[in-house]
Amino acid sequence: MTGPNKPSDYLHQGRHDRLLKEMDHDPYHSKVKLAEPTLCPECGAIFHKGRWCWGDAPAGADEHLCPACQRVRDRVPAGFLSASGEFFIEHKAEITHLIHNIEQRQKSEHPLQRIMGSEESADAMEWQFTDAHLARAAGEALHHAYQGELDFQYGDEDILLRVRWHR
Repeated sequence: MTGPNKPSDYLHQGRHDRLLKEMDHDPYHSKVKLAEPTLCPECGAIFHKGRWCWGDAPAGADEHLCPACQRVRDRVPAGFLSASGEFFIEHKAEITHLIHNIEQRQKSEHPLQRIMGSEESADAMEWQFTDAHLARAAGEALHHAYQGELDFQYGDEDILLRVRWHR
């Protein structure tokens, strides 16, 4: 008998000292460990010491598409950034340049963070990213530089991020 005033039954409680494996729902995360080094034939990134990085692949390296190139090939972005409003229309070239600078800076250290493409309408523009962290970083940089309204919306299981900026 357990309850607020009753003693606990410690013999029949579950163990609390075990490690639970965290679920990984992103289909673009590798389920198997790649051989090292592995070269991405599309972009030239190298899988070395458990992560993708830039560098020279030794002769005879295995080849496997990196998650970013696989996303580009499948046309499945991990993040979106939408920019809209009159201020955006007046400063579209400047804002686009800022977002591309953020991408270049991030991509130099993290090969999986890239812009996949963009779509433009009369009063807005949307960029697609291979990594949700880059979409968030670009949105935060845009908000830091120009203020305005910034909104983050995560999809199911935090795999997809939609960032909206308006001014």
